[in-house]
Amino acid sequence: MGRKFDPDLIPPYPTLQFENEAWQRGCLSVAGVDEAGRGALAGPLCAAAVILPHDQPDLEKTLFGVRDSKQLSYIEREQWSLKIQEVAIDHAVAWVQIEEIDKLGMTRAGRLAFERAVSGLKEPPSQLLLDYFKLQDPCIPQLSLVKGDQRSLSIACASILAKQARDQLMIELGATYPDYHFDQNKGYGTAQHLKTIEELGLCPLHRVSFTEHLLQGKLFDL
Repeated sequence: MGRKFDPDLIPPYPTLQFENEAWQRGCLSVAGVDEAGRGALAGPLCAAAVILPHDQPDLEKTLFGVRDSKQLSYIEREQWSLKIQEVAIDHAVAWVQIEEIDKLGMTRAGRLAFERAVSGLKEPPSQLLLDYFKLQDPCIPQLSLVKGDQRSLSIACASILAKQARDQLMIELGATYPDYHFDQNKGYGTAQHLKTIEELGLCPLHRVSFTEHLLQGKLFDL
């Protein structure tokens, strides 16, 4: 069994500690990568990759207020998403569709989402920083961080881009399937969402494998 993570390692806000360590080693293109939608019952999985400039003074000050996306409101994420895209050297958003999630399972689907986000960058990065994940690509050095979206500014930026993109998509899809209130629950298993599934059954946006497990009474980490 691995050592338990020490919560004291989480700073008050994400910093450039890990980015600076990579930059000092000569890895100037550091990509933070994170995903959104892993615990949802409906909708695709989304991942984003963000490369911040290594030579911009006061970068932490410029992006002060960026947090793990779950700690921000929709309006705050929307505003920061625009700022991050303005500041970043490069960024990419990628998707894994519902059918792929059901076919691959969440672990492989999550890896695929990360790989697609990295592949969407203009050039391959020289270092990856990932939130509690590891890719099977030996070509790019990578560092998997527990609570990475709370410790690394690049990962936190990727977290915001991924969640903002996915939330916006679920709001749009909510108009097609209004009974499921995807504009409100974003596909997650809220009490209202579960009640609607019991009453109406699944719609084409549901991840069949995930939802069936939940309805069978199995515990599910949202």
